[in-house]
Amino acid sequence: MLQDIERYLACPHCAQGLALHGRALRCAAGHSFDLAKQGYVSLLAGDAHTGTGDTADMVAARGDFQAGGHYRPIAEALAAEASSAAEASSAAGAELVADLGAGTGYYLAHVLDALPGAAGAALDISKFALRRAARAHPRIGAVVCDAWRPLPLGDGCADLMLNVFAPRNGPEIRRVLRPGGSLLLVAPTERHLRELVGALGLLSVDEDKQRRIEEKLGPYLTPVGRREVEFTMRLGAQDVRTVVGMGPSAWHTDPGRLEAALAGLAEPVEVTASVTVARYRR
Repeated sequence: MLQDIERYLACPHCAQGLALHGRALRCAAGHSFDLAKQGYVSLLAGDAHTGTGDTADMVAARGDFQAGGHYRPIAEALAAEASSAAEASSAAGAELVADLGAGTGYYLAHVLDALPGAAGAALDISKFALRRAARAHPRIGAVVCDAWRPLPLGDGCADLMLNVFAPRNGPEIRRVLRPGGSLLLVAPTERHLRELVGALGLLSVDEDKQRRIEEKLGPYLTPVGRREVEFTMRLGAQDVRTVVGMGPSAWHTDPGRLEAALAGLAEPVEVTASVTVARYRR
């Protein structure tokens, strides 16, 4: 709930702290932000943002796919890394986990289950995603914001940050993390969904993706370690439709061509899930 992260929030206009007053968050300068009835709050600074994020259809597809347990090994690996990072920390224990590009809150909820003393800030630009994130776990507070703008969190307030298939703002991640805090970053490898890329004409993962991530984060964070998580999923045709509809290929795939290509696939389809889970420290 927003009460769990209230003390960490910062006004997007003046960067002062925010406090709940009934159904609104307010700062000392008088800026006010109404809470949506679905449980999230928008802390976008006016119309100055870079996009609208995932659509309602994309979010629904992602929710269905996650509910099917297909990406559970990724969530479990992330939760294990979060526990390890918390144990290695000099702090008594993680108090705030901020998930930049949290989507439905699926991964953040798994991490909070592994860190019972922590609250979670789900940060995303899609209000459709945050409607789900606000209900994903009792200790999640959901906040609409732009990953490429100053984040509405105080300096050095997060013990742990998550970034799963999402934009990475190195300077802001560093600012929000406390000294010694960790970023856990999940990114696809070039083998991710490889059986579907050619068959369905999906977007492929750049082989240099990991190098580009390192270059962008290098000035702000120190890499600590990285592990690969790879497994095979057995997907029916509807599962394949869902995995296409929930990701970036949803913006580039023609529905008619997709259905024609799906007709040529034998069910179930064995599909590779392949990601890296990397840890960085401030």
